[in-house]
Amino acid sequence: MRGARVLTATLCAMAMASCTPAPDKKADGRVDEPLPPTTTTMSPLPPRPLELRLDDADPCEVLSPEQRIALSLDNPPSAYVEAGFGNAKACTMRSNISGNVVRLALVTAEGVGVWLSENAQVRAEQTAVAGFPGLTVRTPGMDNVCNVEVDVAEGQFLDVMFRDGGNEKAAKQDVLCQGAQRVAEAAVVGLRQRR
Repeated sequence: MRGARVLTATLCAMAMASCTPAPDKKADGRVDEPLPPTTTTMSPLPPRPLELRLDDADPCEVLSPEQRIALSLDNPPSAYVEAGFGNAKACTMRSNISGNVVRLALVTAEGVGVWLSENAQVRAEQTAVAGFPGLTVRTPGMDNVCNVEVDVAEGQFLDVMFRDGGNEKAAKQDVLCQGAQRVAEAAVVGLRQRR
């Protein structure tokens, strides 16, 4: 039985490799190689201080008007559904002051562990967000965005994306990650106040 599984896995890997197209040559003869796979290996996240369920929350009301002002998010929030996260309720807010954009998504279809799977192809580092375990997530090749993922409840997480909104001078990714952390902390405070 074990031999059959090994054979099946080998055949699947060979089939996938044979279907992978060769990289195109550029006019100068160079070839762009695909980015190497990125995996994250880390210890399990620490326990949550409490379950902060997202089912009935409105992502555009998570941050109070006062919190939005303190974070320089001066444009009105705009609600939508994020299909990439199992149709999660989401909200985008833009700053005319900094030119940056924030997106909050209340993911209720899967837990934060999705970012730790090898399929995620990201670099994730553990962080703490207002007492909750979280991850700072950077996607290789996307330097204009940083995400902070907060493990708020079993099978649910708060996604905070912070990106450069097309500024003349692009913000460094470390600065974007600091912005995502600040927004995530304010959002957790806002979620706790609405319990």
